[in-house]
Amino acid sequence: NIPSKDVPVGNSESDNPIVRSWGEIKSFDFDPLPHWDLGSSLGLFDLERGAKIAGSGFPLYTGDGARLQRALIQFMLDVHTEEHGYMEVSPPFFCNEFAMTGTGQLPKFAEDMYTMPEDGLYAIPTAEVPVTNLYANEIINNNLPIYHVAYTPCFRREAGAAGKDTRGIQRLHQFDKVELVKFVHPEDSENELNKLTNDAESILNNLNLPYRKVILCSGDTGFASSKTFDLEVWFPSQKTYREISSCSNFRDFQSRRMKIRIKQSKENIFCHTINGSGLAVGRTLAAILENNQTEQGSVMIPEVLVDYMGGTKELNLSR
Repeated sequence: NIPSKDVPVGNSESDNPIVRSWGEIKSFDFDPLPHWDLGSSLGLFDLERGAKIAGSGFPLYTGDGARLQRALIQFMLDVHTEEHGYMEVSPPFFCNEFAMTGTGQLPKFAEDMYTMPEDGLYAIPTAEVPVTNLYANEIINNNLPIYHVAYTPCFRREAGAAGKDTRGIQRLHQFDKVELVKFVHPEDSENELNKLTNDAESILNNLNLPYRKVILCSGDTGFASSKTFDLEVWFPSQKTYREISSCSNFRDFQSRRMKIRIKQSKENIFCHTINGSGLAVGRTLAAILENNQTEQGSVMIPEVLVDYMGGTKELNLSR
């Protein structure tokens, strides 16, 4: 794709300008534990047993960890459908080659795909693929914008990231994500990207997690994207920000591949597609553990999640 005119020129993520930061980075009176130690001690996940079943990178959530994961998914879906106007869809978790090619996963990222050659199917790396393909080879009768939100598990071999961020649940082969997808008129896509990014940010705002928004430079922008904002959440044990959402405007790159057109009086035109995570569930859970931990080793539940957790306000060793 051709980068938007306002995408900064650069070579790597070190050249990505910070657009803004939000939230107060908490000062602890003790050395904050990493989420993998907190999760293990509180019985929230058992990565060893997950690895025994399927190999490393396939997590097993247990007890309150499983419930917190489910609570986050439901909370994110509720916010995006009830407050932001997205229509929820629950798509297939497997796609064919045409669908994967349409969104740009194939052929470039073939080595990162889990495949089922006998059936000609691929396990989805993100809900972006099936949801964006909903209108492939169709002419939309001008009823834009269309907003969709979907929860799916995601599957990635991460072939090009071996040995990177392997501790805990930051980088996995199987993870959960709530995805936002938009189909918009070309003249509206820049504004719609900003709105979608704000929608993703609202989840972090509600959870009171400190984060920053960066715009990706030309050398770090994905080949299919015209412009991308990353949201990066603060991890106190690592004293750094980690990506938790990527929000991109693909303009007509994907719609040309999938032939998604808008009906016009004289000539049908290609719509613009936009998507972003709202949010990656595992990394959100990890950020909650690290930012809300106490010196006693317990974790406070964000207020907006208490009802989703059946009234539980604190995760501790006695539960």
